[in-house]
Amino acid sequence: MGKSASTRSNSASETRQKDQRPVKRILVTGSTDGIGLATAIDLARQGHEVILHGRNEERIRHATQQLWERVPDAAVEAVIGDFSSLQHVRRVAEAVIANSDRLDVLINNAAVLSKERRLSQDGFELTWAVNHLAPFLLTNLLLTLLKRSAPARVINVSSMAHTSAHINFDDLNFERRYEGYDAYAASKLANILFTYELSRRTARLGVTANALTPGVVRTKLLHVYFSGGTSTEEGAATPVYLASNPDVENVSGAYFVEGRRARSSEASHNQELAERLWQVSSEMVGLS
Repeated sequence: MGKSASTRSNSASETRQKDQRPVKRILVTGSTDGIGLATAIDLARQGHEVILHGRNEERIRHATQQLWERVPDAAVEAVIGDFSSLQHVRRVAEAVIANSDRLDVLINNAAVLSKERRLSQDGFELTWAVNHLAPFLLTNLLLTLLKRSAPARVINVSSMAHTSAHINFDDLNFERRYEGYDAYAASKLANILFTYELSRRTARLGVTANALTPGVVRTKLLHVYFSGGTSTEEGAATPVYLASNPDVENVSGAYFVEGRRARSSEASHNQELAERLWQVSSEMVGLS
């Protein structure tokens, strides 16, 4: 667990003051490569303060170096934590709270996709643990800080895979039958159900919650099952838009595809399902 030093040049500060742009403090999980890193770079280029997150010191060091190469005057910090461990998720939240007087935006981007069934450090199926339980717990732990920073935003990166998903509450650990893509799809449906329920719960608290699909992007996750895809920079466009654009400051409980508001699957709009998922997830992470 650790945090890198932040930096910002005087010239960058002066530029932001002249432009009079509101500087946001933004945590991007899973930001040591792929869409997460591209998102962090673009937000830093806009002048925002970025908190990188990665599994270990080596990955964070490499990502920070890449970001500074592209944005030399960027204000960057980092938190380290393996999201296959709920204890590490809690430590990430503790580190953010300890080193921040505010958090304007939380982008839950970290994700895994595995053809083979694996378990998290807490004994949960790994995809479910990293893709859903980790952001569910992290968001809840950071909610007080987000409310204090209102207006604040929570952005959950989902996938088109959610449209074919089903959540089996009798077998969330996929012990009876495991197929990697099905597990991934279920976790991405959970991301949207969580987003909509969070939006309902924070409606009067100054915190918005939105979900997105970045498109078919050329990342290591996509290449577990498929090939091709657009660039990570193109994939980062929607999370960057939702994090920084004033046009969506008051938009909440919405789903975006490639920068435009869209309709997510019918299952994702099942409020009873969302409420049940919230309760079950709370029990699994120890919040209830």
